[in-house]
Amino acid sequence: MKTEEVQKWKAFEHPDGALRDLSFLDAHEVTYTHSAIGKPDKTYTFFVTYSFHCFCKGYEHQTEEQQAALMYFAPKDKRPFCDRRYGLAKLHLRRIVESLGTCKVIHAGYGSYAVVEVELGDGETEFYFVVFSAFKEKKKLRLHITSAYPVSEKPSGKKVSFYTIAHNLLSGKPLPQPPK
Repeated sequence: MKTEEVQKWKAFEHPDGALRDLSFLDAHEVTYTHSAIGKPDKTYTFFVTYSFHCFCKGYEHQTEEQQAALMYFAPKDKRPFCDRRYGLAKLHLRRIVESLGTCKVIHAGYGSYAVVEVELGDGETEFYFVVFSAFKEKKKLRLHITSAYPVSEKPSGKKVSFYTIAHNLLSGKPLPQPPK
C-alpha cells in the first residue's frame, strides 16, 4: 500500500559500533478475527506502520554531543536513538500489535488508543504505553503506532474494544470517544 509513512526502516549504526536492526518495524498487514457466540466470525485486515517514536527519545540528561552521536534521521524528523525503547519494541511491539483483539485497549487522548500492560514472563508485567491511531486510508483499514514507551505507573483511560474501533471504521461510523 502506498502511504506517506515509513514502510522499511533502515538499521541504526550505534556509537558502540553495533547495528540495531529495525526491520521488525517494517510495514505489514495484520488480520484480526472477531468471534462472537451465535454470530459468524468477522475479519478485519489492517495495514500497520510505525513511528520512530517507538525507538527514539531525547533525554535532558544527555549532552548535545551524546544526542548528536545517537541521532536517528527519519524522513520527517530526527531524534536520538533510545536503547530502552528499542529493546521494548523489539521484544513486545509486533506481538502486541498482532494481538490487539485480545489486549486491554484504552482511550489515550487526541483520538488515539493505547495498550498499557505487557507480560514479561513468570507472571510479571510491565506498563508499556503503545499509542496508536486507527483510520481509513485509500479505502483500507490502517493502524499507525505513533509512540511506544515504558511508564512507571498504570495509565488511566476508559477501556474500549478494539473490535468496536475496527467495526466503526469499516462501517463509516464515528470512532469511540472517551466519556466526558
